[in-house]
Amino acid sequence: MHRKASRELVLSRFPALKVKLHSPAGALSGGQQQMLAIGRALMARPDLLLLDEPSLGLAPSIVLDMFNALRQINAQGTSVLLVEQNVAVAMALASHAMWLKKGVSRPRGCQRVARMA
Repeated sequence: MHRKASRELVLSRFPALKVKLHSPAGALSGGQQQMLAIGRALMARPDLLLLDEPSLGLAPSIVLDMFNALRQINAQGTSVLLVEQNVAVAMALASHAMWLKKGVSRPRGCQRVARMA
């Protein structure tokens, strides 16, 4: 995919970035910076997207937008490995889960099982 097409794909996924296209990254809000970071990663067309606490410090409405975008990214074939403390939002996205409790991993399998745990 060409650079222009990749950029358009990212801007369609994160429309809030379109109006900030020519702004320095440091001038963006926290949510916009997170969208920019994910968008830059997507331009490399990864098979796996690794995310560590993407919702940290973001407004609840931005968190929902971000996780909706992650759901779409996953639905289009990119695997997502997510480390997230916001369990409710993460489990709404996850097909499999692994929990850490006092440093010990607890495999939970599919989403339905993890929700009941």
